[in-house]
Amino acid sequence: MRGRMSGWRKFEEGGDPRSLRDAFGSFATGVTVVTCRDADGTPHGLTANSFTSLSLDPPLLIVCLAKVTTSAGPLTESERFAVNVLRTEQRPASITFSTPAGDRFGKTRWEEGLGGAPLLTGSLAMFECARHAVHDGGDHWILVGRVERARFEEGPDPLLYFRGRYRRLHFDD
Repeated sequence: MRGRMSGWRKFEEGGDPRSLRDAFGSFATGVTVVTCRDADGTPHGLTANSFTSLSLDPPLLIVCLAKVTTSAGPLTESERFAVNVLRTEQRPASITFSTPAGDRFGKTRWEEGLGGAPLLTGSLAMFECARHAVHDGGDHWILVGRVERARFEEGPDPLLYFRGRYRRLHFDD
């Protein structure tokens, strides 16, 4: 017996892009800040939730960067970058790096990683990468990084994003 899908919204190609964005938002994601230094040594970074592992051999990851952001150019041109996976307490950093704020790095504690890429202090995990490839992905760049070093902490809760809002993990056990 087929169930009725009352209350469902839908998107069809050529339709309202907001409906597609809302559908994508139904997938809960972690929150990252992707960072690098440009050729002049200036740090750049932005908040991204389109992040995933790609391969263990070789160790590769993917992060997708909106082309319209000011940090997309430096991040896709830099030889090295870092992906900082945020924990719940780093929500202010997520907001800082998602807005066109002035001195993002002056508001956030960080240390220098491989190739100078900023590592946000207290992150749940940090992936230090060499640029492996950059692909066109419509209104985003698909940045593929070869993981040279990764550090992570067991225990703290990740910062999550679901349906346009920050969320927390809730366990039933």
